[in-house]
Amino acid sequence: MSLCEDQETALTPEGQREIRERVSQLVFAGDESLYNEFVEALANATPDGACVILRGSAITGHKWHSDEPFDGDGPGTSDMDVTFVGGDMVMLFNEFHIPGIHSVPFGEDHPFAAPALGDLRERLCRMAKRQVNIQATTSLVQSVRDVTMDQPYLVMVDKRDADKQEKSDT
Repeated sequence: MSLCEDQETALTPEGQREIRERVSQLVFAGDESLYNEFVEALANATPDGACVILRGSAITGHKWHSDEPFDGDGPGTSDMDVTFVGGDMVMLFNEFHIPGIHSVPFGEDHPFAAPALGDLRERLCRMAKRQVNIQATTSLVQSVRDVTMDQPYLVMVDKRDADKQEKSDT
């Protein structure tokens, strides 16, 4: 079972709903249609075998290791940290924290890390009216992060399976 299919590994469904509501409020001023449009853009870019999670201050409501609130310097000043997990998404990156298995975040600090994702990132930034960092990692690395770092996250796009999709289309 993959990381993003296992709610015991991620968070409970109730926890995911609570985080989703917080993200919708913090990032999209409570506008569910904007949130859904953002998720749809991610879903359309997500290959079979991958899922998408959101981590960071948009989840917790404050910066990492600080009580500074999300958007504490004004609307749109905090970024979003989107991570593709699995599905060979790391192959789209050319800069890594761990070569071939855990990329750097494609964003302002690493503007050339994943040129193939440039259009998607620009679209997501416009939709969210803030910087969006895109990262890719393997399920193994994300599982290790779950155990060692205890950072909450929101599953924005569940892992898709091509065989399941074909069956549901018929």
